[in-house]
This record gives sequence, C-alpha cells and structure tokens, in this order.
Amino acid sequence: MKTSIKTLVAASLAVAVVSIGVSAADVAKGERVFRKCKACHSLDAGKRKLGPTLHGVIGRKAGIVEKFKYSKAMAGSDLVWDEATLSAYLKAPRKFLKGTKMTFGGLRKPADIENLLAYLKENGG
Repeated sequence: MKTSIKTLVAASLAVAVVSIGVSAADVAKGERVFRKCKACHSLDAGKRKLGPTLHGVIGRKAGIVEKFKYSKAMAGSDLVWDEATLSAYLKAPRKFLKGTKMTFGGLRKPADIENLLAYLKENGG
C-alpha cells in the first residue's frame, strides 16, 4: 500500500493538533468581546471601575477584590473563577448567581465566551 507524503503530513498534523489540545479560541476576537466588559472592568491590577478589576480573575475566589462592594450573593459565594465557572457566569450572570449586582445580560455565543477567556488568559485575567 502506497501512502503519499501529503497524507502522512496531514495525518501527523492532525495527531499533533489533537495531542496538544489546540483550542479554536481566538485572542483577537476575545479582545473585541472584551469591549463589552471594559466600560465596567479593567485588566489592570488594582484598577477598578464600576466593577472590580479582572486582573488575576482566573483562579481567584469570587468576591474578594479589596475596596469593591460586592452583592451579598457574590461575597457569600464559594465560587472560584475557573474557566468552567466563568463560562457559566458569562452566559447568564443573573441566572447563574441570583442576587449578583452585575447588570450585563450575558454572552449568547459560546465562541464569544471561549474567545473572551483566551483574551483574559493572555492579558492578565
């Protein structure tokens, strides 16, 4: 059985992509999605706006940024902002956590959430 070089290269690339878990997330698209967030949130450490800073948010316990007055629901939650928790929250914040102060309605497209998370990871979130 003859196998072409193109077939071998394509198969090797497919295995490599699966092996390293390449995500379809797009950081540049995530930056565009973040424009919806930046009116209320900053990625700069210690800089809060209407909402708390998102600097270091991934892996952080919810409701602990100093000098920000959280809702009782957020402050009393045991949430840790990992990718799964952020994804669920960003989809529909008020459904995910009843009593949150966040007024944003959510991101409807899973790709927007994935891209936003990629952007946050690349930029100090």
